[in-house]
Amino acid sequence: MPLIAKTPVEKMTGPYPRRWWALLVLCLSLLIVVMANTSLIVAAPDMTKALDLSSSDLQWVIDGYTVPYAALMLVLGSIGDKYSRRGALILGLVIFAGGSVMGGLVDQTDLVVAARAIMGVGAAVVMPATLSLLVAMFPRAERAKAITAWSATSGLAIAAGPLAAGWLLEDHAWGSTFLMNVPIAVLGVVGALLLVPPSKAEGMGRIDYIGGLLSILSVGSLVYATIEGPHFGWGVGPITAAVVAGVGLVAFMAWELHHPNPMLDVRKFAERPFSGSMLAVLFFFFGTFGSIYYSTQFLQFVLGYDALETGVRLLPLAGAVFVGAAATAKLAPKLGVKVVVSIGMVLGTTGVFLLTRVGSGSTYTDFLPSLLTLGFAIGLSLSPATDTIMGSFPESELGVGGGANDTALELGCSLGIAILGSLLATSYKDKLTDLVGGHLPAAAMDTATDSVGGGLAVAEQVARTPGTGAQQAQALVGAVQESFAHAIAHTSLIGGIIMAAGTVIVIGVLPGRKQTGEHQEAETAATPEETETVGAA
Repeated sequence: MPLIAKTPVEKMTGPYPRRWWALLVLCLSLLIVVMANTSLIVAAPDMTKALDLSSSDLQWVIDGYTVPYAALMLVLGSIGDKYSRRGALILGLVIFAGGSVMGGLVDQTDLVVAARAIMGVGAAVVMPATLSLLVAMFPRAERAKAITAWSATSGLAIAAGPLAAGWLLEDHAWGSTFLMNVPIAVLGVVGALLLVPPSKAEGMGRIDYIGGLLSILSVGSLVYATIEGPHFGWGVGPITAAVVAGVGLVAFMAWELHHPNPMLDVRKFAERPFSGSMLAVLFFFFGTFGSIYYSTQFLQFVLGYDALETGVRLLPLAGAVFVGAAATAKLAPKLGVKVVVSIGMVLGTTGVFLLTRVGSGSTYTDFLPSLLTLGFAIGLSLSPATDTIMGSFPESELGVGGGANDTALELGCSLGIAILGSLLATSYKDKLTDLVGGHLPAAAMDTATDSVGGGLAVAEQVARTPGTGAQQAQALVGAVQESFAHAIAHTSLIGGIIMAAGTVIVIGVLPGRKQTGEHQEAETAATPEETETVGAA
């Protein structure tokens, strides 16, 4: 067998012998892409101090990655299908590494945001490529296990990002959380050349670039509006973006319905297995990322854990993901997609509702049941949902399938952080104003109500006041912590209600096992040659 994998998947007469080693490369590539989002959760305080970031600056340091990541995946997945899925994976890793180097070396806010945007472009190339290569390499009998490993990696990255970043921040500056991606990306490129075989769609027609541009416009505007509007007010910019997203979506659907070779066949959303699974992925990451976003802030700002200690305390979530993944491997074949995904949705909803018990005297143990429940729910249900989504696409559209799945995932993350983060900020501000309104100068009050970090910073300044400063500072710290705990409980109640509504919708949309089986048989009969190609790979 040659050192470098040269034989295309499409020309193989049987399953690729080194496919499980290749899966390791795909999971490694996926790991750093998801870690780039979660590592900043614990690095944010250090970055805020070093760069003197406002709350708006910090939001865009985080979401500068999200907008291109979510907007470009569908288009770049299609391009990877046509020209080279492995080439797309390698190119995406190179772009991602380049953005990471830039982010680790610059010290200006706008340049950090630009670096994050470059990383987001690289991630948008990598993510759909990992799924499309996985489905192309593995025969159907093994595909569910491979997708389970892929899904578990997503859950692992949620905890691995904060843990790795926290370890680095013990002795290094915040830039190290960017630079840690580079050696992993290099390892991924080498592994892709040695272990991942070339693959592309055979007989694929011309790429629907107009549909692609409309999808970029729609998704990009939607993500921008959900970030800007809830956090900074519904001014001209967010409202315009929301209108553009709505008009763009209608135009995209109209174009795709009449195009002979659409970027994404929107008729698939009429297929209940596909649309139900897409909604499940979106709601899972809405609840998980939103709750982790504010849980880590409580661990750091209220309980006083440093970045590494916070990362360590997220490890139970990763462990629960693997337990859930092991369970789904046994349960999904017996119970079917609807039952397993529905159980996961109910558990995920429960995990968010558990945080309504948080109070000013809460400790880490009050967060542990929620972390375990959310982790298990992801491990249990993400794999069958993703498998159903990818099974809805023929071999020639695997990159588009991966892009659709990953767009739902990233939209869920964005909406969770934006909507729940906005509710958190508003609830915190209102509660703190009730507790200390009139006792602080206007400028100090504005800083204290902006964020829990701002409130504690004001308390430090008050403590330097001669006389009763220390006593007043202690009272302010207590008010800040009480307000933030109240905000978490209030936000979790609303987030849980949204998750519960999503659970009801998903249960209603997903068909029973018999209907799902009939749908899969119809898909197989409709594309026999494509199915054989994938199966032989």
